[in-house]
Amino acid sequence: MTILENEFLKVNIDSKGAQLSSLLNKEACVEQMWQANPDVWGYHAPNLFPIVGGLLNNQLHVDGQTHPMSRHGFARTSEFIVLESDDAHAGFSLPYSEKTLAVYPYKFDFQVLYTLIDNALRITYKLINRDKKPVYFSVGGHPAFNVPFNAGEKYEDYYIEFETQENLQSHELNKDGLFNGETHPVPTPNKQLALTRDLFAADALVFKNLKSRMVTIKSTKHNQSLSVEFPHFNYLGLWSKPGADFLCIEPWLGCADSAGESKDITVKENIQKVVAGHVFEASFYISV
Repeated sequence: MTILENEFLKVNIDSKGAQLSSLLNKEACVEQMWQANPDVWGYHAPNLFPIVGGLLNNQLHVDGQTHPMSRHGFARTSEFIVLESDDAHAGFSLPYSEKTLAVYPYKFDFQVLYTLIDNALRITYKLINRDKKPVYFSVGGHPAFNVPFNAGEKYEDYYIEFETQENLQSHELNKDGLFNGETHPVPTPNKQLALTRDLFAADALVFKNLKSRMVTIKSTKHNQSLSVEFPHFNYLGLWSKPGADFLCIEPWLGCADSAGESKDITVKENIQKVVAGHVFEASFYISV
C-alpha cells in the first residue's frame, strides 16, 4: 500500500489496479471513499482502461480481429508497478505484456499518477505509445464516495450540485450495460440533483452534453462537501448500487457500445488516439 499525506488529506493507493482505496479528510476526520464491501460492490475507485463501459458480446474489434474484453477493461484487475512515491506524489505503471497483447494488440505504458495539492488530490492518466502505429483506447475514473459522510445521516440529505445550470439528458443503458438509443431528461433545478434511493434503479446516469466541468456532493444539513473537477473529460457517469451508501462520480473519455452495434476500436464513440512516439495525459481532481 502506498500512502500520501499532507495537512489536509491522507491517501492510500493499492498497487492492484493502481486503485485509490482511502481518502481521509483530516480536518473533518471523515473517510470519503467507499470501503469496497464485497457483498455490495467490491471496488473503491477502479481505473478504466483500455475501454470504458461494456462491449457488445464482451468483444473488442481491432483490425478485423476479435478479442475478449470484459466491461471497463483489464487495468482495474491488473497489478501495477510502483514507479515512484513520496509524501505528495506516487506513480504507477502498467506496461504492455504478452498477456495484454493477446487481448489488446497495442504496445503501451499506461500510468496512473497521484499528486496531493493542498486539499485536493490530482489523478492523472498517462498513455505512452510504445508501438510503431497509433494506439486507440478509452480511459476513465470510477471513484466511489461514502454518502452519507457521517454516521446518523441519511442518503436523502445529500445532493449533487453542478457547476452551471444544465439541460441534462441521460443516455439509457440496457440490462447488459449497452446504450439502448433512448434518453430521458434529468431535471436540475438551481443546479442541483437530489440523491434518492431510486435514482439509479435503471443503472447509471450518463451525460454526454454536460457543460459543467465540476460537480460537488453537498448536504442539506451541514457545510461539508466533496468536489470532482474533470477539465479534460467529455462524458460523465453517476452511479450507485440501489440502496448502497455510496455515489460514483465517473469522468470518461470513452463509453459503452450501443446495443446491436459493434464497431472497430478506431471508430468507437469518443475513442482516444495517440500516434507513435507521442504521449497522452488527462487529469481530474478530488477536493474536500
